[in-house]
Amino acid sequence: MTHDSRVTHEVRQGTFSSRGQRFAYTIHGSGSRPLVYLPGLLLPARMNTPLAEHLAERGNMVILLDPLGQGGSSRPREAWRYSMSQFAMDVAALLDHLDIERAVVGGTSMGANITLELAALAPHRLRGMVLEMPVLDNALVATVSAFTPLLVAMTTGEPLMGALSRLARLVPSKLIPLPLDALLDTVRQDPGPSGALLTGTFFGRTAPPRDQRQTFTAPSLVIGHHRDPIHPFSDAGMLSRELPNGRLVEASSILEMRFHPGRLLGEIERFLDQVWGPGERLVGARGPGGGARAAVRRARGRPVASTRRGAVPGPRRPR
Repeated sequence: MTHDSRVTHEVRQGTFSSRGQRFAYTIHGSGSRPLVYLPGLLLPARMNTPLAEHLAERGNMVILLDPLGQGGSSRPREAWRYSMSQFAMDVAALLDHLDIERAVVGGTSMGANITLELAALAPHRLRGMVLEMPVLDNALVATVSAFTPLLVAMTTGEPLMGALSRLARLVPSKLIPLPLDALLDTVRQDPGPSGALLTGTFFGRTAPPRDQRQTFTAPSLVIGHHRDPIHPFSDAGMLSRELPNGRLVEASSILEMRFHPGRLLGEIERFLDQVWGPGERLVGARGPGGGARAAVRRARGRPVASTRRGAVPGPRRPR
């Protein structure tokens, strides 16, 4: 799927401040079903524009956030500013900024790990989680092997990478497919802050530990695929078994969501319908054989808050 400029839903862009830094986001659609979706490491939020457009056309309000050091957000050069737990704090700050009490939160690769950190930090802000290609225990060796040369290039080789980034900026975005254009952003960006981002994320924890993950009761859709050592299917399967309300969906490859996403977007649609279904919420009951089953219980729904000037319609956070 490529980006379709002929969208019929509302698209808005905005910024907010967290930890003294500026963050950029784009909202597709409106309503009382917010989904915050986060990109992978070094990638811009617009990599998920096709997903946002598709889900917004079906009644969801999809918020694409650029984490610190990526896309249109601030890019400080201090490595200590970058960590998964701090990224999760920024997502909570985004919800506060938009006056949203609870949302479904998800993301790709690093975005999935940030979502898990938000579940550890503020589980009451989560209505559900969409965890695409999580990077956990079984990815350690491959991740270090793949990103260490890039880290060295971004730091020790910063002058050379700076020249390469200037060349990459000459490539017009409209001439190449969106997934490839988003990937090229890893080279377009100033290498100094990118090196700090890699350093900070490498030397902090990548995700909450297993015993903590087993306490996350939010309904969760885990998407994984085979033949990818950085995002091993064993990590996705392990996570889906750990989460009390986890369900695993197998993608055909790492390319399916980016180039042929119809089936996976259908899975996400059904998950969101289940999570936001009228008067329903999921409570955990682990099934036999390591899988996760969810029992559906009726609960009284909350009315949708009216829109205030400068606020986004959606579930309100308590004052």
